[in-house]
Amino acid sequence: MKQNLGRLEAQFFAYVQMRKLRTVRSGDLTASVLCLKPNQERKLLSRLSRGGLIARVRQGFYLVPPRLPLGGAWTPNGAEALNALIQDAKGRYQVCGANAFNRYGSDDQIPNRVYAYNNRISGDRKIGAVDMALIKVADKRLGDTEEVETEGGEKAVYASRVRSLVDAVYDWSRFNGIPRGYDWIRKELKAKRVGAADLVKCTLRYGDMGTIRRMGALLEREGVNAALLRKLERALKPTSSLIPWIPSRPKRGTFNRRWGVVFNERA
Repeated sequence: MKQNLGRLEAQFFAYVQMRKLRTVRSGDLTASVLCLKPNQERKLLSRLSRGGLIARVRQGFYLVPPRLPLGGAWTPNGAEALNALIQDAKGRYQVCGANAFNRYGSDDQIPNRVYAYNNRISGDRKIGAVDMALIKVADKRLGDTEEVETEGGEKAVYASRVRSLVDAVYDWSRFNGIPRGYDWIRKELKAKRVGAADLVKCTLRYGDMGTIRRMGALLEREGVNAALLRKLERALKPTSSLIPWIPSRPKRGTFNRRWGVVFNERA
C-alpha cells in the first residue's frame, strides 16, 4: 500500500478528479496536460496499481477512485469492477447465483465472490479485492433482469427474483441449487412474491428439458393451475428415460411418468 504520493502521483489524481474520470487507459496520460511519455505513463500506472491506489481491470486499463481514499488504499466494489470489465468487453451481464439468492433473501450466506452470467468472458477474474466468477453464455440466455443501485450510486444488473429461482434448478450443480431451490420456490409461491405463471414463462424461456421436467413436477405437487402445467408439458420431447428429482442422489424412488422424474428424496 502506497502511503506517500510523489509529484507525478499527485498530479495524476488532481487530473483525474478534475476531469471526473473513473477509468484510465494507456495513452490517456500521454495525450493529456500531464504530457507524460509512454514509458513514464506505464511506470506511473503500474506503481499506483501495485500500491493499491487504482485497480487494474486488464493490461492498460484501470479503475480510478472518485476521490483519493483515506489511508491511501482503495478497491472498487463488485458493481464497479463488473461494470468496468464487461463494458470494456462491449458485453452484457447479469449477477446471478449466490449473489442473487442472497439479495432476494433465499440464502442468508454472504458470497465472497461475484457470480455473473455474461456474453463475453469465461473464468475467474480479480479486480482490486473483488473476486469474480464469470460464466459465459449465449445472448439468448441473458434476460429477465432488474437494475439495482448500490450504496455508492453504481448500477448493477441482477437476475430477477423469478429468474434466480429458475437458475437454481437449471444450474443446480454450479450453484448447489437442488434440493434447496425447491424449498425457495415453495416459499416464494406461498408468500406470493412470485407467481406460478411467471415461473412457467421463465422456465420455458431460459430452462432446458431437465429444468422443465423438474419445475413441472414441483408445480404439479404444489397444485398449480392445470393450464400452466400443460404449457410446460407441451414443451417436452417424447422420452422414456427418467431423471432424478435430486441429481446428486441415486435414482431410486417413486416416479412420475408425466414429467419423467424419479422422486428420490429418501434414496
